[in-house]
Amino acid sequence: MNQQAANQPASAYFLEDRHDPNETHTLSILVQNEPGVLARVIGLFSGRGYNIDSLTVSETEAQKHLSRITIVTTGTPMVIEQIKHQLDRMIPVYRVVDMTLTGRSIERELAMVKVRGGGDHRVEALRLADAFRARVIDATIESFVFEITGASSKINQFIDLMRPLGLVEVSRTGVAAIGRGPEGM
Repeated sequence: MNQQAANQPASAYFLEDRHDPNETHTLSILVQNEPGVLARVIGLFSGRGYNIDSLTVSETEAQKHLSRITIVTTGTPMVIEQIKHQLDRMIPVYRVVDMTLTGRSIERELAMVKVRGGGDHRVEALRLADAFRARVIDATIESFVFEITGASSKINQFIDLMRPLGLVEVSRTGVAAIGRGPEGM
């Protein structure tokens, strides 16, 4: 190795091998209920390459023309902070709350799960549905449609158990979240 190569600084790529773990956060966003607001919020995510794991939106206060957008996203702590700050700066956004950080929120999701099968698989699907408190909302001699509500992890577990029993399809609403206690958002 020559003297000049030994005196050159090392590449910055090797100075710090930093891999912050990804975290999943649920963000609740109170916005003006007007055309184009959802597109602008989604555009913030897509324009910067952020992923949305779940998205729900609905008008929550008709008299005030307010809607609540609930987004579940995954990223490093720095990326999550960046997302929150960028959302906070948007004009139709009134408030952004990271429900994951408050530690005082309830999250639920609804799913409809269609299972086809007969015989023992049919009996097992009904038994599991009862254990998970899933309701039968449609039944034929060849299939069932179950409705299940709960935490996303519970729904994922139910779906995984239905796969070998004849899972046909799943439709999910996405996460809805609300804070515990008497205070509003």
